[in-house]
Amino acid sequence: MERLVVSDGAAAGGGDTRHTVSPKRKMAFNGCEACGLSEAKYRCPRCLRYSCSLQCVKRHKMDSSCNGIRDKTEFVTIGKFNEMHLLSDYRFLEDAGRLVDCAARDRLLPRQTSNKFLNFMKNRARKHSIDLKILPIGFAKRKMNSTYFHKKEQRFYWHVKFQFPQSEAEYTEKGVPDNKSLHKILERYIDPTESDPVIRQRLQIYVSSPGVKVFMVLDQQKLGLGRYVELDLQKSLLDNLHNKTVIEFPTLCVVLKDFAGDFATCGQASIC
Repeated sequence: MERLVVSDGAAAGGGDTRHTVSPKRKMAFNGCEACGLSEAKYRCPRCLRYSCSLQCVKRHKMDSSCNGIRDKTEFVTIGKFNEMHLLSDYRFLEDAGRLVDCAARDRLLPRQTSNKFLNFMKNRARKHSIDLKILPIGFAKRKMNSTYFHKKEQRFYWHVKFQFPQSEAEYTEKGVPDNKSLHKILERYIDPTESDPVIRQRLQIYVSSPGVKVFMVLDQQKLGLGRYVELDLQKSLLDNLHNKTVIEFPTLCVVLKDFAGDFATCGQASIC
């Protein structure tokens, strides 16, 4: 920014007193878009609206539902892309790299995604005749999976995804112990008295139904076999996963008995 130097003759001593005067900021030529009375002093990083005071800033955020945070991922066409956008993208990548580096240095964060931990999980699952497969880093199922093996209890705590097709509902439950029966697990969803009231309202057709069947969605299919395998409600989750392939975590489909015929199942659960 250019500066103007103004020289004044001193009243005594004959010296010059020089004053540096900054020209008026360009923003000052714009009026406040909130009150329309004063010159603008601030500009919103997100919507680029001009404001003159803190009160007007708050007013514009309330009127336009603006949070005042710059949208770092906003789409910009090639024709409008300039050096400022390039600098913004560069800073965004720097911030992302800084966050990754901080997370890598934080010793308090769990390291459950290490190869050592994952191999330990796979070996433990193999001892229970479960073929546990782990996806590469970056896959959605790998990111959301929270399954872990409790060494002291010698037990898996599974990440389980439930699908209720007749109600078009889907729920995810974390930390499901492997010794818990499917019937007991489903009480939280479809039991007339024990289920969560909000979930019960959405799954009303299941709650009032005389019975349900549970199918496990097969991630790996063999030629000539169905996409689902039926599970036993009275058996534990561990027993139901016996001799099955699980990619990251099991997905269980809960259906009404009247619709069970629509699900193509394996002829023999042991080969699924």
